[in-house]
Amino acid sequence: MVLMGAETFAQQPQAQPQLPDSVRYVSKKANDSLATKVLPTLNDSAFIQRDSVFYNRLKTKMYKHRMTRQLYDLIFQDVYNSRVRTGEVNQLEVNPFKQYEGRIIGDIYIRRLGVFGQSVYDTLRKPGNWVERTGNRLHTNTRANIIRRSYLLFREGDALNPTVLRDNERLLRTTPIFHDARILVLPRAGSRQFVDVYVITQDVWSLLPTGGVGSLNQFSLGFEQRNFRGVGHQLFAQVAYSGDDPRQVMEYQGRYTVPFIGKTFLTAQAEFLYLRDLKQAALRLYRPFLTPDTKYAGAIEINRTQVNQRLVTRNDSVLLVPFTYNYSDIWVGRSFRIFYSANDDEARGRSRLVIALRNTIYDFSQRPTVTPDTNQLYQDSRTTLFSIGYSRRKYVRDVLIYGFGRTEDVPVGEAIAIITGFDNAELGPRKYAGINFSQGKYLAKSGYLYSLANIGGYIRNQRIEQGMLSLEANYFSPLMSSKWGNMRHFFNSRFTMGIDRFDNEYITLNSSTSGLNTDGIGINNDALRGTNRFLFNYQNILFSKLNFIGFRVAFITFANLGLVSFPDRSLFKGPLYQGYGIGFRLRNENLTFNSFQVRIAYYPNIPNNTIPFRFAFEGIPVLRFRDFDLSAPQIIPYR
Repeated sequence: MVLMGAETFAQQPQAQPQLPDSVRYVSKKANDSLATKVLPTLNDSAFIQRDSVFYNRLKTKMYKHRMTRQLYDLIFQDVYNSRVRTGEVNQLEVNPFKQYEGRIIGDIYIRRLGVFGQSVYDTLRKPGNWVERTGNRLHTNTRANIIRRSYLLFREGDALNPTVLRDNERLLRTTPIFHDARILVLPRAGSRQFVDVYVITQDVWSLLPTGGVGSLNQFSLGFEQRNFRGVGHQLFAQVAYSGDDPRQVMEYQGRYTVPFIGKTFLTAQAEFLYLRDLKQAALRLYRPFLTPDTKYAGAIEINRTQVNQRLVTRNDSVLLVPFTYNYSDIWVGRSFRIFYSANDDEARGRSRLVIALRNTIYDFSQRPTVTPDTNQLYQDSRTTLFSIGYSRRKYVRDVLIYGFGRTEDVPVGEAIAIITGFDNAELGPRKYAGINFSQGKYLAKSGYLYSLANIGGYIRNQRIEQGMLSLEANYFSPLMSSKWGNMRHFFNSRFTMGIDRFDNEYITLNSSTSGLNTDGIGINNDALRGTNRFLFNYQNILFSKLNFIGFRVAFITFANLGLVSFPDRSLFKGPLYQGYGIGFRLRNENLTFNSFQVRIAYYPNIPNNTIPFRFAFEGIPVLRFRDFDLSAPQIIPYR
């Protein structure tokens, strides 16, 4: 817990400015491997509450004996699972940097916390057991000069812009190598002009082993390093062996990523896949609209791909379709500030006009025979798209939505884009037109609602082909407290209608996961396919107070309902496919591992399903919020 209390404050010089986040200076020698000449240590005792009554009583009882005390220290640690316990996160709409607007940034100090045990809201907290201490010693923190050079949007000598600092804090939090981040501003003693800025970061554990063993004759082995030697580079490599497979005994895959090169915020990536049904070599260079004030974005990608695609035809036969193609993609975008000035209140959001141009080429060297009536998906094409759109976005900080206690930046705003272009396709030129609209907002004391609407398609000979209409709505409730922990309800609904899609082109209700982490109902079956689909997901998540060696526990209840049909039958006259289940998840936010989920599900009416009850142990990737940044113009995906 916090070690620096009221008595320490009383001993500080009276001239020291009093801030919501008090800063105590310690020498460099007092902190191991921290590359700054002066280092801040935070004290948020005014914001942090004591453990719950339950854990206080449990701790008191277990601390009476040495053995049970050691057991307590090994299993439990202080749990930060509400806004109250995460300090400043409770002040959702407050920009803490506003009061220093226009002052000159003097020194920038970088404070890097250990992966385990500490928190950006309580840096005096210490690792609670030998596992955390050992993990901190083995991990190499992101280098301070890398953070300065590649991850900061401001420099020493700049006039302080509150919006830039707020955006930078969010940018650090959304970067995969960081678990959490915080920026503090401290007026310089004796000066009304200069302020010093403190950047506090906490890495995630970067090394993740991958693989599995089916038998002595079938296994895979690999690793993912998300922060190679503290420079932020990411390396993934894996090899798999299957001695009984007649097609290919060994499989290989590798990927190397260099994010945020210098101050350009460009990311470079090389990828190589040599799998049984997918062989690909790709090079990518891209720069997104990182913040609402980013002016330029774009990407270049080239790859060569060979695929053996499993295809289920309309008459239920299964085909393995091999094809090979070269792909190239280049786009560039420019954003312009509109409808607001630099002095406007940040609460209104920042409006942008975004224009972008994109060109993609598919050139097939191996494929099935293409005719106007068959295998149209494999035709050569050269597509040029142009988009113009409006975007307004800001971010609200919250916790316990998709994460297990880390700070989450929830996008609020709207975006609308019009896409138009032409496709010089092998079967004849055609035009494309589409429109996208999305909006997300917090409802007054009622949770958060996100909505999305897409419509688009190609036009050839005054007919629409490969068209689609997509509607989506996602909602999560406010955080509700109970004696077992904090809880949210999630409701997701999606409707997709295909318009004159090609033969053997369809969407499905198939998925291997459940609840929020799925675009299906949680089971795979060839009968769950069609050109039209409706999907509804409900999930309840109870973020419990249990914490085992840093792994938080959440209990889930879910229901998945789906409809799917081809054009010869009305969507809403078909069977309502169902899946219901319960389970729990384990996650340590300081690790790069996916969440681990154990679930038991019941599927009462899936065709040809002889096992209605299914048990699964699976990895669940962390979900990300849909943002309102407009990037590359794209054909509305049919999925």
